[in-house]
Amino acid sequence: MASSSRTQVISLYRMLLRESKKFPSYNYRTYALRRVKDGFRENRNVDNPKMLDHLLNQARESLAVMKRQVAEKLNQEAKMETVSSRQESELRLGHSISQWTGSEITARDNFNFTVHSVF
Repeated sequence: MASSSRTQVISLYRMLLRESKKFPSYNYRTYALRRVKDGFRENRNVDNPKMLDHLLNQARESLAVMKRQVAEKLNQEAKMETVSSRQESELRLGHSISQWTGSEITARDNFNFTVHSVF
């Protein structure tokens, strides 16, 4: 393997490992790390330049896919956090209104509320 090819392989390997570590889920992260390590270990002794180019291209495509998947998983996680924090805020807001006003709020149906003063 030429030194430039060796440098490319090591660089690509490191990028794949770094990207694998970005998965928020433990299961995805460990699976990706294991697949990257096993794939490079399996093809450690490839000397054929055409096969090496093919494997490098395949690894680059895998890196691109992994980057998209990591971004998607992080977006999903952020959306879930936003929804849960919004729900918590609504619960706190609803609870604090009754404390501030000293009023009891009774739901008649989904849209109309009747406020009864406690004073």
